[in-house]
Amino acid sequence: MSKGANIDLSSLTAATGPLTVALSWIDPSGEGEADVSVLLAGSDGKVGSDADFVFYNQPTTADESVRLLGKSPTATGSEDRILVDLGALRPDVQRVVIAASRYAEATFGALNELCLTISDSTGAELLAFPIKDADSETAFIFGELYRRDDSWKFRAIGQGYASGLAGLAADFGISVDDSEEQQPEPAPAQPADPPTADGPDTIADRAAPEATLIESKRPQRVRTAKKKVTAPKAVKVSLAEHPSWQHARLFPVTGLRNDQEREARATATLLAVMAQVPEFGRRLTARFNAPAGTIQTFAEASFKHGEGKVRPDGVLRVARAGRIWTALIETKTGGNPLKADQVEAYLQVAARHGYETVITLSNDLALTNEHPLQVDKRLLRKVALRHLSWAEVAHEADMLCHHDGVANPVHAWLLSELLHYLRQDNAGCQGFRDMGAAWVPVRNAVTTSTLRLGDRRAMHVAESWEKLLRQLCLRLSGQTGQTIAPVLRKRRDGDASVRRLQTVTSLVETGRMSAEIRIPNAGGPVLLEADLRTGQIETTVEIPAAARARSLTRVQWLLRQLAQAPPELRIEALTAGHNTGPCDLLKNLIAEPGLLVPDDAEQITSFRLTLSSNMGTKRGTEETGFVRSIDLAMDRFYQEILLVLKPDTTQ
Repeated sequence: MSKGANIDLSSLTAATGPLTVALSWIDPSGEGEADVSVLLAGSDGKVGSDADFVFYNQPTTADESVRLLGKSPTATGSEDRILVDLGALRPDVQRVVIAASRYAEATFGALNELCLTISDSTGAELLAFPIKDADSETAFIFGELYRRDDSWKFRAIGQGYASGLAGLAADFGISVDDSEEQQPEPAPAQPADPPTADGPDTIADRAAPEATLIESKRPQRVRTAKKKVTAPKAVKVSLAEHPSWQHARLFPVTGLRNDQEREARATATLLAVMAQVPEFGRRLTARFNAPAGTIQTFAEASFKHGEGKVRPDGVLRVARAGRIWTALIETKTGGNPLKADQVEAYLQVAARHGYETVITLSNDLALTNEHPLQVDKRLLRKVALRHLSWAEVAHEADMLCHHDGVANPVHAWLLSELLHYLRQDNAGCQGFRDMGAAWVPVRNAVTTSTLRLGDRRAMHVAESWEKLLRQLCLRLSGQTGQTIAPVLRKRRDGDASVRRLQTVTSLVETGRMSAEIRIPNAGGPVLLEADLRTGQIETTVEIPAAARARSLTRVQWLLRQLAQAPPELRIEALTAGHNTGPCDLLKNLIAEPGLLVPDDAEQITSFRLTLSSNMGTKRGTEETGFVRSIDLAMDRFYQEILLVLKPDTTQ
């Protein structure tokens, strides 16, 4: 769509159910993310109340008609998704305004590939609105859904202003408190009654208390200043008589003897937690365009198929306003691959029963919207085929358990038990763990300088490298509560085939694979490089120098912060207009800081910090595996370098 255009949504799809609105962008500068918001306005252009403003401090409406689904790192940058159930909106809501805002002085003009897309309940993309003329705006209205008689239309707006989120809210009649002071939190909710022996509560029993809980959490005035969410871990005294004693777990991994048992327990564990922790269940089901409603889950349901029967690993059902949305689930753990004939049988069963979706769940990471498995496309006319990785499941659980929070403390404990289970080796749910059969031949070809362009094995390694990076970003995001994603500096980097060809070219010419990763508050993007010729992994960040009168005092400012950093850390001093400068190891600079002072007396403007680690040669997560060495290198750099660096507060 182009700016100013509008379109009738009913002409684009016959599917019923909620829509998924996605805002995406590429942040080449790493200045900070953008936050989405939704305003429900009446015919006068104003909200009915402050509860009609959905944003990071108030991520859902009381009736669940609109819910923010959160940010996700993607292969092309970052994506923020919103679930909008038009059928559940109050009659007085005439417009659903989709907007976003940026932090501090960052503008939308600094973002590349700004785009809004809308998908229907089957996951099919209905429209895309790319925005190319953003400039100095700090708040931006992408578009709006609006009523016309009995139908809904979408208008592509693409306009903003420089007053930020507070100004955006005020323009729609919202009472704003923009102070940084924390307001008293609402009284904690009483723990829910335990489920009966028959399983989850009935739909009617659960709906009313949940709505009351959401209602009680509404702030009296909307605070646009971000809440600081922290979840300190309580120190517990162990009563065990011996260090070898293990705490009893809700979901144990002991007794799992084969892949079939692993798949059955992993499926049952996940589905049980999804049904009992509403926030977690909705985050996952929203990925598949399911409505926001009561979730019930079932394991090992049997369906007639041809002359026999098939048994999907699970069935997921969501009830909303008298309608039931259903998905069949096929699960794989460990290195077990999905099977096309098995998934195709489930697609046929789903179509025959009027079910909406078949969901596959495995350790494979899908890098784009395409499913990792090739199936007969004719089977996708009535049923959507979607994929989820165990790494993405762990990411969502991590974010809720340790950063975003849940309403019930028992639910937080359930999520922590799920995370503990997923991280056990014997569970088989650890995500991407193997660079594939092409890794060793390509590594050897790089070492002997015999690798050439066009080698299919090199393209497989490039694809595995992207999967490893995506899982790394998901894991770090879950640990830190921040959005961590690859940095793409060129528009063509958004094309997966182009990115992989660039990786193969780099392997042929330099023997290296590299990627930049955006970590908020790191001072700049982190460059991660794997050198297959030298067997080294290098992690690098460039940070601005402190505003001091002399170069020597700027060096001393940096060394004071890095007093406990690894002595082999390499530090390079850079001056304006130069990409190289004086360089030495930290262990030498502690004794003689003047080694970094440029001879030409130019002022130091930034420092480049590089830490080298040994690269694993094998293809997996074993002690000498490449995947393990990448994880260890990034974790070490983050813990020992990035966390100890503090910005200069005198500027």
